[in-house]
Amino acid sequence: MAETRKIVLTEAEMPTRWYNILADLPHELPPPLHPGTGQPVGPEDLAPLFPMDLIMQEVSTEQYIEIPQEVQDIYKIWRPSPLIRAYGLEKALGTSTRIYYKYEGVSPAGSHKPNTAVPQAFYNKKAGITRLTTETGAGQWGTALSFACAQFGMTCEIWQVRASYDGKPYRKVMIETLGGVIHPSPSDLTEAGRAILAQDPQSTGSLGIAISEAVEVAAQSADTNYALGSVLNHVMLHQSIIGEEALLQFERFDDYPELVVGCAGGGSNLAGLTFSFFRERWLNGKQTTIRAVEPASCPSLTQGTYAYDFGDTIGMTPLMKMHTLGHDFIPDPIHAGGLRYHGMSPIISLLKETGELEAVAKTQRECFEAGVLFARAEGIIPAPESTHAIAEAIRAAKAGEAESILIGLSGHGIIDLGAYAAYLDGDLEDHTWADAELQESVATALTRLPSIPA
Repeated sequence: MAETRKIVLTEAEMPTRWYNILADLPHELPPPLHPGTGQPVGPEDLAPLFPMDLIMQEVSTEQYIEIPQEVQDIYKIWRPSPLIRAYGLEKALGTSTRIYYKYEGVSPAGSHKPNTAVPQAFYNKKAGITRLTTETGAGQWGTALSFACAQFGMTCEIWQVRASYDGKPYRKVMIETLGGVIHPSPSDLTEAGRAILAQDPQSTGSLGIAISEAVEVAAQSADTNYALGSVLNHVMLHQSIIGEEALLQFERFDDYPELVVGCAGGGSNLAGLTFSFFRERWLNGKQTTIRAVEPASCPSLTQGTYAYDFGDTIGMTPLMKMHTLGHDFIPDPIHAGGLRYHGMSPIISLLKETGELEAVAKTQRECFEAGVLFARAEGIIPAPESTHAIAEAIRAAKAGEAESILIGLSGHGIIDLGAYAAYLDGDLEDHTWADAELQESVATALTRLPSIPA
């Protein structure tokens, strides 16, 4: 009998609830703080940017939250997503380790990002909002939010990190085709952008700068809100459908992963893949190692400082306790693999700080080498972000670390072929940071924070 290669759930089997890890966290999550007063923020502080439904999800401690039917109906365009046994990769590696990947590239945007873009657009539309602003790095989030806004007849305006805007022109085309309006960041359209350009007219940008621009514009219009594609608790919540589906699919495979590996930038893909497995560890005694993989050129978990910091460059957002490289950190523009944010989700940061989560950093040539091997073995060109998880899974399989491994394949790389071309042509360079460089950067950034009460 042929072995099962892929488990695809039916629409009727798609989970109808998001899992909220805040209900089960073994340690208290430090609250976000107001950027002006340093005091914990309340719902009224977030109301200028987010609808009340999302604010309530941000602070909720309910274990499960029902997915609105309108969101479920759109999810069903691509969900449930497949869990696939990587027989081709196993054969190429000559390993007895069973390797699986949860493939999110089947979404209209080609990544996991619509899992939160759709509900965010839904709740904003419900609140009477007609326009959303946001930032995007490599472009997956901007693509996803443009798609989501189109589903609800809303306008989407995006600031994309200049290095990616210039290096990935087809992202701009994809976003505009889906109805989004996109600008390179820093831009001359905002005070934040103009301030950065005054300091460095050739600035290649950062997610922190792009966030500052998008937040500034949203705060100036009553009909406009801001949407964030990672980091915040409600984003992690919406992404949990990935892990909830994966658990059901592993039951069909009659297997369970000993190691779960996901790429980590701001944390949304990693959270969506892993939070349900943390629950199974804490409540049901399942033993699974969970590992985050980040780029060596933007190593917030492995070389950052766990401290309160701004989520943006200018200092408009609440202060969050997270692993950070400093809110004015700008990744080296040679980095082609996405995952460029200076900080990390407060929940994921706490899990790393308390030893619940492991983290490693990888250079981009190792990651793209793994991506090419995966493409030739499995027929899917992975997103550059996903290659980080693939590279670590390959290393772990070769080392015999686990009998079964789950990879979070967060998206496909069809719009990122320029990075693959650079790798194949031998033009891709590795970049790492000395600890002293990053510690100095963080220390300087943290001196500009408001005083934080004990």
